[in-house]
Amino acid sequence: MPATMSSHGYDSGKASPGKLRRLKELLLKDDNRTCADCGAPEPKWASANIGVFICLKCCGVHRSLGTHISKVLSVSLDDWTDDQIDSMIEVGGNSSANAIYEASIPAGFSKPGPDSGYEERSHFIRSKYELQEFLKPSLRIISFSAQRNSSVQSYDSRTSQKMRVKTKVIKSNLNPVWDEELMLSVPESYGALKLQVFDHDTFSADDIMGEAEIDIQPLVTAAMAHEDVGFVEDMQIGKWLASSDNALLKDSIIRIVDGSVKQEVSLKLQNVESGEIELELEWMPLDQ
Repeated sequence: MPATMSSHGYDSGKASPGKLRRLKELLLKDDNRTCADCGAPEPKWASANIGVFICLKCCGVHRSLGTHISKVLSVSLDDWTDDQIDSMIEVGGNSSANAIYEASIPAGFSKPGPDSGYEERSHFIRSKYELQEFLKPSLRIISFSAQRNSSVQSYDSRTSQKMRVKTKVIKSNLNPVWDEELMLSVPESYGALKLQVFDHDTFSADDIMGEAEIDIQPLVTAAMAHEDVGFVEDMQIGKWLASSDNALLKDSIIRIVDGSVKQEVSLKLQNVESGEIELELEWMPLDQ
């Protein structure tokens, strides 16, 4: 049974009073007193997974991106969870987030202002968060240690070529497990990884047994925000959240472990009655 992968929820329960107080304190920091995207004063909304405070006008654009990219909440009107507030605190606010998402705004590409129209605002926000065009230009390598038979395929938009890797075949086993590493380069412009699982046939085409997409944006963003991890203690630095928009069985935590950035992923295979897959992603800079 082989498989292939190709490139492109929050916890329930209300936040404790102490955590809500910390969220309000974070909002009062100087850099959070203006919208992260357009500079409008006194933002009352936030993207809980990105970690920025935003105004009402930018909030509308963030909602259009989908919750897999930006989970928008009102600071005062919506119910928050402890985990959502912890995510905001981990980022540290607008200045810290913009240091990542706006690290390389090209010359001639200006941020929208408080009075900018929807089209200008939307173009900038989508370029910033969805397309991630302003991140530091670099190439990275991800290594995959999976617990099912799979291969990986990613798409390099610069060369219009797909990159694919494939695992060995596990014979006569409905629950295959392999200690195998698959490696892909991550181009500056990337999409999701697509995982496909196949039933191997010797004399005919392999039958597809299910598939799932893996959003690597949380891993890339977290890793780029913590580039020098060699001397950092083991800690959680990010999270890909389970929701109705993805195949996650549970929130996928991104951690620094023994000087490496790693992410454990548990997925429900799509387009099949049943099937689950577990794997670990590891971010490896080119100089390693």
